[in-house]
Amino acid sequence: MFRVFECRNQVSEVVGMFQKEVAERVAEGPGSKTYGILSVLLGAFFEVEYLFTVHEHVFNPPPKVKSAVIRLKRNGITQLDCDETLFVQVVKAGFNQRRKTLRNALRSAGLPVDSVPEATLAKRAEQLSVDEFITLTKTIQQCI
Repeated sequence: MFRVFECRNQVSEVVGMFQKEVAERVAEGPGSKTYGILSVLLGAFFEVEYLFTVHEHVFNPPPKVKSAVIRLKRNGITQLDCDETLFVQVVKAGFNQRRKTLRNALRSAGLPVDSVPEATLAKRAEQLSVDEFITLTKTIQQCI
């Protein structure tokens, strides 16, 4: 999935079967505990749709886990309104220490947080939408 993100300009659509937990993580929205790095990075450039669950009994031999099919379709955004390398760095920094507030997670990653609004810094990464991560990145970008 990280490779799909890297090659997003050559990929118009992806349909794939993944372990159910991975599919849920990619397709989840903000506010969920399964919302993570892939949810944000892929959500910036793709419309992600959880299609259906595939139960283990349809395979021979049956695996020990359920699978799920998801579809990623390009959303028309070719470039973010911020530095994309910094965007990836901010997203990863926010989620690498999930239990910390963004203030502590971003500081630990060496990113300047002085001009970021207090309301944003008090949140955890899982509470921010893709657009809020883009806004956060633009704010940090002005301090660098």
